[in-house]
Amino acid sequence: MVDDNELERLRDLAIPAPDREAKARALAAAMQAFDMDEKISPIPQGTPAGLRLTERARKLWRDIMQKKLIATPAITALVALPIAGYAAFEMLKEQPPLTGGNNGKVTETVADKPVAQKPAPEQPAINEPLAAAPAKEKKTDADAETRANSQMAPATPTKPAAEVDSLLKQEAAPEARPAPAESGRLAAGGKAGSPGRVMMQFSPPSKDEAARADQAPAGSAAAIPAPPPAVADSKLMVQPAPMPADQMRPQEENRDRIEAFKTNPVHETAQDPVSTFSIDVDTASYSFVRRSLKEGTLPEPDTVRVEEMINYFPYDWKGPDSASTPFNSTVTVMPTPWNEHTKLMHVAIKGFDVKPAEQPKANLVFLIDVSGSMDEPDKLPLLKSAFRMLVGKLKADDTVSIVTYAGNAGTVLMPTKAVEKQKILAAIDNLEPGGSTAGEEGIREAYKLAQQSFVKDGVNRVMLATDGDFNVGQTSDDDLKQLIEKERKTGVFLSVFGFGHDNLNDQMMQTIAQNGNGTAAYIDTLAEAQKVLVDDASSTLFPIAKDVKIQVEFNPATVSEYRLVGYETRALKREDFNNDRVDAGDIGSGHSVTAVYEITPKGSGGEQVDPLRYGQAKVDNGGVANADEYAFVKIRYKLPNENVSKLITTPVTPANEVKSFDEAGADQRFSVAVAAFGQKLRDEDQTANFGYDRIAEIANAARGADPFGYRAEFLSLVRLASSLDSNK
Repeated sequence: MVDDNELERLRDLAIPAPDREAKARALAAAMQAFDMDEKISPIPQGTPAGLRLTERARKLWRDIMQKKLIATPAITALVALPIAGYAAFEMLKEQPPLTGGNNGKVTETVADKPVAQKPAPEQPAINEPLAAAPAKEKKTDADAETRANSQMAPATPTKPAAEVDSLLKQEAAPEARPAPAESGRLAAGGKAGSPGRVMMQFSPPSKDEAARADQAPAGSAAAIPAPPPAVADSKLMVQPAPMPADQMRPQEENRDRIEAFKTNPVHETAQDPVSTFSIDVDTASYSFVRRSLKEGTLPEPDTVRVEEMINYFPYDWKGPDSASTPFNSTVTVMPTPWNEHTKLMHVAIKGFDVKPAEQPKANLVFLIDVSGSMDEPDKLPLLKSAFRMLVGKLKADDTVSIVTYAGNAGTVLMPTKAVEKQKILAAIDNLEPGGSTAGEEGIREAYKLAQQSFVKDGVNRVMLATDGDFNVGQTSDDDLKQLIEKERKTGVFLSVFGFGHDNLNDQMMQTIAQNGNGTAAYIDTLAEAQKVLVDDASSTLFPIAKDVKIQVEFNPATVSEYRLVGYETRALKREDFNNDRVDAGDIGSGHSVTAVYEITPKGSGGEQVDPLRYGQAKVDNGGVANADEYAFVKIRYKLPNENVSKLITTPVTPANEVKSFDEAGADQRFSVAVAAFGQKLRDEDQTANFGYDRIAEIANAARGADPFGYRAEFLSLVRLASSLDSNK
């Protein structure tokens, strides 16, 4: 390089003066070129300057970056690799892999999941490279244990039926910590302060698992290792912002199909003295209302069927003494708590309770919807847990078959004795969702299978479990009704169990259950499955009477007006009562059925209908002895295996009346509180000025024995409704 001192010396040198002779020669040459019209040479004058060191580096970098094939990997290597290395270091520091004490299982926890999602049947979720990794003992972080946030915890395929009790205990005690989930399972709950976080723990396979994977034939499920789920616990990933505890979650679009109906009107006894309806022992409406309230919304009025809410609870009505008379009726007249001018006529029916030793053999066909719409935590996973519980309730000589339907129907399990319990449970555990919903084809296949294993003088029943979303084959309610009515004549009954919400076809479920000589229930939690399929199994499975109808004739001399509370969707024509071809509801073993009429006594001043200007029909019966009766109650029914109905009658006289509401029995008063609550939710005029606090007061005073906590739960729902209604 040139020394700086040399440059300084050259700068200070004086510029030499021009030579006189040189100037003369240059001038002479210029003149000569001009004269000869000579062109100036294009050769550049002087010498090119050399590049400095910084210019050389820039030129080299520019030449490299202009070549795209080299630029892309260069940027990736220089930018991405350091960031990825830092991210991996942070992830390992926050969530170290746990390889000890888990026996080769993969455990993952998802926060804010309402139900544990069960994957496909257990497979070795490992790859060959993982098998060679050495096992390392590491201490499990205590924060990996999460609290249960849901009432639903479907059983896993490898979990024995005896462990269902522990799930119920989790449901009753949400503060209890659940055991670690099995391989590939999702467990509800999450680490505090980290909503939406997914925590995963990997450990190497055991020797037995590795051996099974090596020995499995090519193409089999065991030979193809399941890829591990993607890790979603990283600082580089966007975490959802936590929602304040007192803020409601946004409501999703509701696609439930619910039958609309109008509230029963007030009838003038002189013009219309007879009321006829079919009994209803379904309980779906109460479960639906409960779910709506617990989700923070008042239920839609059409989802509230008051009779189903009343009949949800067990009552200690007086039952019959023998099976020859399938049920007994008790009628009580009492003051109305929400109207001082009217009275309530309370009709209670109690079915004969068949002893377990006397229960007939059961031939059950589980018709299970496995379509794509069932791929929700509160649908197929909960359904599988519920039916596992039912299997544990069956006797050894009962028979179980399983039919599934999605795009088409298929038989999963041929008729199998309940003594082969593990075989039945394995068939249930292997069910997976997917496809459209060919419900009509599934119903036909289920009835066909029920006929193949038909038990004479026994219980033959198809148990349909679905969200009601039929979209293949006969899908209209009328077509399905005709199909069910035809199959009903063969002696095979049908019950419907609804699962899920926002897509529930309650209208279709009610239609086929009412016409299939069965019941409809809505199962939204594992506790509800316990109630319907275990605690109430006798009444759910074993009918003691079918086509039960009630007809009440009111006496115009003592009753001016009346109205039936509930049963709007079960109304019958007056002439249907004596027509044995008209279908009606069924009563199961030990079932309780309640009907409540609000009546206006003659001359009480509480009439809502104006008297006729030109008089009314003559009501004087000539001084007959029954002139003081309020009404005459008639109940018509058939025994399960008979087609000719029988009649039971009960006159309602002042002897059935109590002077004050508090003198009525605890069960009567509690059922009236439920009736008031249902009317309040429907925003009916009769209870518009009757407060939730008064409903809670009546229910609390009449709670009585509550071994399962149903009545205590009802009080909590009244309080929820009161809070939600005040915020409208």
